[in-house]
Amino acid sequence: MRAPLVNFRRFQISAPWPIVWTLTALYLLARFAVFAVRLLVGAVRHWRAWPVVAVALVAIDGYRSHGWWPHLLALLTAAAAAGLWWWRGRDSFHRLVVLRAVTLWRRVWVYRRQWHEVMSLCGLVKKYDGGEKLPRLLSVRCSYATDELVVRMPKGQNPEVYHKAARDLAYSFGTRHCRVFSGRRQAPPARTGRLAWLLRLVDRVRFRDRPRQVWLVLIRRDPLTRVVAPLPVPARPDFTALPLGVREDLAVYCLRLLATHVLIGGATRMGKGSVIWSLFRALAAGIRSGLVRVWAIDPKGGMELAIGRPLFSRYVDDDWTRMADLLDDAVTRMRARQQALRGKVRVHTPTTDEPLIVVVIDEIAALLAFLPDSDIRQRITQALGLLLTQGAGLGVLVVAATQDPRKEVVSVRDFFPTRIALGLTERAHVDLLLGDGARDRGALADQIPTTAKGVAYVLLDGQPEPARVRFSYLPDDVIRDMAATFPAPPEITPDPIDVPAPTVVKPRTNGNGRHTYRPTPPKQDTPLLPSSLLNALNLDPTSNGSDPR
Repeated sequence: MRAPLVNFRRFQISAPWPIVWTLTALYLLARFAVFAVRLLVGAVRHWRAWPVVAVALVAIDGYRSHGWWPHLLALLTAAAAAGLWWWRGRDSFHRLVVLRAVTLWRRVWVYRRQWHEVMSLCGLVKKYDGGEKLPRLLSVRCSYATDELVVRMPKGQNPEVYHKAARDLAYSFGTRHCRVFSGRRQAPPARTGRLAWLLRLVDRVRFRDRPRQVWLVLIRRDPLTRVVAPLPVPARPDFTALPLGVREDLAVYCLRLLATHVLIGGATRMGKGSVIWSLFRALAAGIRSGLVRVWAIDPKGGMELAIGRPLFSRYVDDDWTRMADLLDDAVTRMRARQQALRGKVRVHTPTTDEPLIVVVIDEIAALLAFLPDSDIRQRITQALGLLLTQGAGLGVLVVAATQDPRKEVVSVRDFFPTRIALGLTERAHVDLLLGDGARDRGALADQIPTTAKGVAYVLLDGQPEPARVRFSYLPDDVIRDMAATFPAPPEITPDPIDVPAPTVVKPRTNGNGRHTYRPTPPKQDTPLLPSSLLNALNLDPTSNGSDPR
């Protein structure tokens, strides 16, 4: 049996001493290198703390040299500069000073202090090799109403775990709402200038896809409890970003209307009118200039849309047949654009000559499920099916509202790409309207109180998680003033499309009004007998004009 390298009992070393000291020195050198690299990485990662460290070192040196007087003078100077900054540039002062101070405080005191406890109690800690793997808090950014936390998940987790623990996380950190996002919430900025190519390379690294990161947005104070005032009317509507309301993070919610159809679902008196009238207000300048044509249908007899009648190029609220005719005319207009744009473009660009046509239906269920006349109901269903499947790229859009999003009521529900869920009466209606799993991802539309009219959950572009929005409320006086200020120009009916009329065969009668079936003899281009038999019978006349045999 070989002797050990080191006999600790007698402290005898069988190996030569130079080898031992050389290995010990190499080991300590490697440990020192690892410590230096970690220190350098930590310094680079926390580069924002460099000015604080520098100020602290200067303050210590000044105190040793001159006492407290330099500190007091510097404090008074900083207070005077901050007061002047706050007076002259309040927004920048709040963004660069106040919010950063709030971020530092909440990062250290609210989140870092109780991070391990909250993660353990919420079931987000993984056990591995006798130890614990915690989600890592990477950054915290505070706004006036929200705290955005970037968290790196340990291996063995996915964002669905955080969706399920969202309410536990919210109440654990002292808030009531927590939104979980599996993708980055900010898009890369548009770079211009000489150094744009370099900044784009930096953004490519900064904004690269990170599947193991989730974004937790905790609502510190709910800004959607207050009624949102009417937003300003854009001078020219941007159909890719129409301002309609306010989001939870106090950002303006903009709806993309170009090349899409919108379905609005919500119970009675939960704010469907707020969504519709906010949309009309965002389109008001385009309505007056003729860039947008609104065709409105109000099956409730005009109780909702009649107050803004001057805004609409066409309007029907009292006749089911005229409603079906309006939808048929929209299909006809769509067909005409198909012939004009075929092979040229894939998405229609609105102009005053070829405007964007928005067909607004206040209660689509009345037309699809509860219309008493089955023939008219079938016409409406067919027209809506054609518009929803073909009209988005041709600039003929449908915006519809309903109280019941079930398939039995709204049979064309699946053809609406954009959907807005206001307060709903049943839990299952959330997934029916926004898609499977929407409620598990945070769309609690069935829990919106009746006092929060106009609050809704919507799906933003590029994000599977729904966002919470409150649409602006327009009183009746504001609607009347808007209709008087932005009236729609007279509707110009386009030339009809030349379509050959089908040939109608009149039935034959025998004089007493009864139909008599008489088969039409088939048209014969060739003789019934083959040419060999015809030659044998010699049925053709002779060349000298005599009668055939």
